[in-house]
Amino acid sequence: MKLVRTLVAAAAALAAGAALADINVGVSLSLTGPGSGLGIPMQNQFKLFPKEIAGEKVNLIILDDASDPGKGVSNARRFVTEDKVDLIIGSCLTPVAGAMTPVATEAKTVQLAASPVGGDSPWLFRLPQGNDVMAHAVVEHMKKQGVKTVGFLGYTDAYGELWLKALTPLADKAGIKIIATERFQRTDTSVTPQALKLVSANPDAMLVVASGSGAAMPELALHERNYKGKIYQTHAAATQDLMRVGGKAVEGTFVVSGPAVVGSQLPDSHPSKKAAIDFFTNYEKSFGAPNQFAGHSYDAAIALQKAVPLAKAKAKPGTPEFRAALRDAFESMGRTVFSHGVMNWTKDDHWGYTNETGVMLKVADGKFVVEK
Repeated sequence: MKLVRTLVAAAAALAAGAALADINVGVSLSLTGPGSGLGIPMQNQFKLFPKEIAGEKVNLIILDDASDPGKGVSNARRFVTEDKVDLIIGSCLTPVAGAMTPVATEAKTVQLAASPVGGDSPWLFRLPQGNDVMAHAVVEHMKKQGVKTVGFLGYTDAYGELWLKALTPLADKAGIKIIATERFQRTDTSVTPQALKLVSANPDAMLVVASGSGAAMPELALHERNYKGKIYQTHAAATQDLMRVGGKAVEGTFVVSGPAVVGSQLPDSHPSKKAAIDFFTNYEKSFGAPNQFAGHSYDAAIALQKAVPLAKAKAKPGTPEFRAALRDAFESMGRTVFSHGVMNWTKDDHWGYTNETGVMLKVADGKFVVEK
């Protein structure tokens, strides 16, 4: 009888073990290079990531893509061929994330991009707000400020191009004319010629489209050329690096952002206030003040906590069927409150945020303050 009980117990243990399967998540972040100011805070937040979701152990495999698209591709290939991940997160830079997408798509593995990368892959979902949503907030604010003409100073890559594409029709509809457009490389250390051309055009406002610490350099150039109009920055610039590098020159700058970094300043009616405060408080306790990119790591956990139980009901983690079920779960999980706004991914919309998402901030005394 004792032997029978032992065998039954052993069989039960084996059955329980067979029912469990780790969820492996490959994370590619820019921990070195120009994007490190975005990637390191994300890495910090991943240290607070749930160790278990829906009864399954979660393994994070975090690799540095060095802000390089080629390295991002190498990381993605390792994730799908060696690590057999159920999900890829990254990168925080648009060119790197965009380069990773074909690999994830070919492997039929969901990619949660931590940057507003373009493309229409059925396996690509975005954690940041789409440029259309954020441009809407910028143009609405420009209208209230009486802006009639704008100068554009942005990256030559996909991030700059997508922002210009999003801004142009909204500005036209609002009666705001883009009278000068200049570009620069992420690796440039000076934009003096571009700044001179833009300042000579004398628009009412300038929109700088850059990210992290790189967002301060073009604004400093405009300041040095004595530009006196309003300056706007995009959500990739909503980091402390803007003030750290730009100093007093960036005082008064308007920055569009998700709500994650300003939860305590949001009205009680804002749906993301609770999540934003929770994110900010716990990050600050461990690492100091966060930036909005760390919020994308926080939101990735929210998305998985809602989607994994749905996917797990259909297939076991570690299988192609689970990866497909996870994609379907993201598309069908419905309204989900993130620290960065309300998300509602669908089969036809892998951006998901609504026009109410964008929050306009102003740099005042070296801090971000919500514009009333």
